[in-house]
Amino acid sequence: MKLSARGRHSMEAMFDLAVHYGEGPILIRDVAQRRKISEQYLAQLFIPLRIAGLVRSVRGANGGFVLARDPKEIKLSDIVKATEGSTSPSECVDDPRVCWRGEGCITRNVWLRIKKATDEILDSINLDNLVQQWKESGSPEVPLELSI
Repeated sequence: MKLSARGRHSMEAMFDLAVHYGEGPILIRDVAQRRKISEQYLAQLFIPLRIAGLVRSVRGANGGFVLARDPKEIKLSDIVKATEGSTSPSECVDDPRVCWRGEGCITRNVWLRIKKATDEILDSINLDNLVQQWKESGSPEVPLELSI
């Protein structure tokens, strides 16, 4: 699976909200400036995250976005699924009917194992894990690129 810019930037934006969790609504403009992402692009990224129930928008003078759940409850797999869909390296993993070999394909088993390993890793890391890793690093600034 190759994570697209959409998936990477969504994860970075969610990390930013997790760093500021409990501070109230965060403006898209502020996240965009800190993450070096276009404000308009970021607004588009928040749509599937909101639909998936990962963020909430707050209207009004003190409005913005907040995480819909505690950072400990939001796994990286939730973010990837909301923005990328499946983690399958090949579409035949999700639907064997797309290939004439179907479930009898020997390489499909390899793709299944890759998907399973990817899902296990993404399921094992939550936003709070990333925030704690950043805090323990001693770095005063929130990193622009996440290293998992």
